[in-house]
Amino acid sequence: MNLSKEDLKRYNRHIILPEIGLEGQQKIKDASVLIVGSGGLGSPLAMYLAASGIGRIGLVDFDNVDVSNLQRQIMHGTSDVGKPKLESAYRRIKDINPNVNLELFHERITRENALQIIKDYDVVADGTDNFATRYLINDACVLLHKPNVFGSIRQFEGQVSVYWAEKGPCYRCLFPEPPAPGTVPSCSEAGVMGILPGVIGTLQATEVIKVILGKGSNLVGKLLSYDAMEMDFKKISFSKDKNCPICGEHPTVTELIDYEQFCGKKPPKNLLAHRISTRDLKKMISTSSDLFILDVRENYELKLGVIENSVHIPMNEVAAKLDTLPKDKAIVVYCQMGIRSNKIVEFLKTNGFKNCSNLIGGIESWQQLQLV
Repeated sequence: MNLSKEDLKRYNRHIILPEIGLEGQQKIKDASVLIVGSGGLGSPLAMYLAASGIGRIGLVDFDNVDVSNLQRQIMHGTSDVGKPKLESAYRRIKDINPNVNLELFHERITRENALQIIKDYDVVADGTDNFATRYLINDACVLLHKPNVFGSIRQFEGQVSVYWAEKGPCYRCLFPEPPAPGTVPSCSEAGVMGILPGVIGTLQATEVIKVILGKGSNLVGKLLSYDAMEMDFKKISFSKDKNCPICGEHPTVTELIDYEQFCGKKPPKNLLAHRISTRDLKKMISTSSDLFILDVRENYELKLGVIENSVHIPMNEVAAKLDTLPKDKAIVVYCQMGIRSNKIVEFLKTNGFKNCSNLIGGIESWQQLQLV
């Protein structure tokens, strides 16, 4: 045992638990955990794991703090807006527990660096918010034989599981294919209850500690779902898929792939030419009378702001109202962030609308431009 007198005092409430004790606290101190993302899920994950005494914590994040983060990303404060998230994360974690060895990766995790970053950690905790990165982390963990403690959130619901191919199914066993682009709105499009990531993130932290201790019944082969509005937890069991492309009997994925392409986030090359920046749209508005701006968001989203003189037709009503759209004008389509509008541009192109473009970044980018 190399627990110091300070350790014995700091972790006393752990040590007096028979299920943890001195031996368990030593395991926690010797453990290393990589947390991908320092946002809504990463905040409670990092803070509670640091408080619990994890010896080495890695944080991967490339983003800066935005004021819209503060409603749920509790590692960051108002004074941190505009600064890298890892700066405020470092200060907060070190204030909670200065004895933690904290390693920062100020970069996006990609197929080029994922294996190198993950390989030296005992456990990986996925706090990301997009399918491409989730599949990337899953595959890297399978290839490196690491447990992947997973969490996801949207609106009022969250999910937690432990994907560990050495002991059970992986993420691909449950979700072999990603959903079609635009069918599952992100938190920035659909919204999220600010408290929700606190619930899901602390559940993830609990699973991390249990994996390290080797105690309790963990969520390997189980998906825990939480509905905040109903205050309801449900747990479903699922099995390893023998045909899983990465952890099955005859794997076809033996190295990391292009996950952006796999999840359909990369627009086809013929659509790349049909995008327009917010600055170019602003110029068009002031110079062109042959312009039709189409807003395909839902009714409730209009309260977040609109582009002046745009026409609102919700995404699922566009097909029925196709004959109301002008083919003799340039059509610019927008939504909240440019994902749903991209699908509508694809649809319009296949229905004879030659001059239509997707607004890059949607209304969010437009509103940022107005602040410049």
